[in-house]
Amino acid sequence: MSQELPQELLSARQTIDNLDAALVHLLAERFRCTKNVGQIKAQYDLPPSDPSREEVQIKRLRKLAQESGLDPEFAEKFLTLIISEVIRHHESLR
Repeated sequence: MSQELPQELLSARQTIDNLDAALVHLLAERFRCTKNVGQIKAQYDLPPSDPSREEVQIKRLRKLAQESGLDPEFAEKFLTLIISEVIRHHESLR
């Protein structure tokens, strides 16, 4: 016999589901923007990656994470994953 889950848990899970959907939509929009950047870089024969900008962005995101109560190490790993995927896309546009 299975136990019915508390409404409190179901509600919390629904919030998580909504946040996950928002994250996916935000990532999709971010990748649409970075695709445009990649096309501009290809047009002007610029390199797919910009290490100085990436460093600034990582520092900025770590600070935002710290201020928001999110582990800055996790935030950096997350952004590094996104950046590596963006660079891969930019390389394919060249």
